[in-house]
Amino acid sequence: MKFHIKVNSVKTIEEIENYWSNEDYIKLLELFNFPDANTIKPENLREMLFMAITDFEPNEAAATILTYKLSESLNEGQIAQISHDMLIDKVCEEYPDIGLHCDLFSVNQLLYKAYNGTFLNCKATLVNCEIEKPDDFKGEITKEIVLKSFNRGLSDSNIIKRLFEEKMTTETRFEQAEDILWKLNDEGNNTFSFITSEYWLNKDEIIGSEFDGESLLAETEA
Repeated sequence: MKFHIKVNSVKTIEEIENYWSNEDYIKLLELFNFPDANTIKPENLREMLFMAITDFEPNEAAATILTYKLSESLNEGQIAQISHDMLIDKVCEEYPDIGLHCDLFSVNQLLYKAYNGTFLNCKATLVNCEIEKPDDFKGEITKEIVLKSFNRGLSDSNIIKRLFEEKMTTETRFEQAEDILWKLNDEGNNTFSFITSEYWLNKDEIIGSEFDGESLLAETEA
């Protein structure tokens, strides 16, 4: 099934807009022993959190934020290990469970900005594109469809193409697409935006600005 792709823009970003809410900032301030966090003006919450964070050792702060965000997915030992590894490695690119990469990226970048570079600076890629559906397609555009359709517009050096060649080019189900693309937004009028790690896709690897992408999909299970 062919989907016509037109790439409108590709940007490198250092944080996911609106990933952290004001409620998150307040709860984190409380965890970092900041008094009366709920009385702080919303526009000042982030800066106050940065101040509170830097009263702690970097690995201690990392463990606190990781526990807040990922305690349901990681145990204490894993959190302790990651909180140290984040100081020397891009854990949000290297952690074996790619389903955690998006959260690990946002935790890392919060710490990177708070400590002004003590943590490594990780980046993501934001793509805005138009996807024209074939006339006989009645379903929704999914992350799997987007990735498979982009195959023809990516350089051969791209790691998604190299690691998942069969899943990108055949009817084999591409379950990992759900974790590789962190966000997929339908903006209306056949326009979509998606965010993924720069590890998976950097802006220089999109070599086609307009192309016909082929997305071979598995038969729907009964």
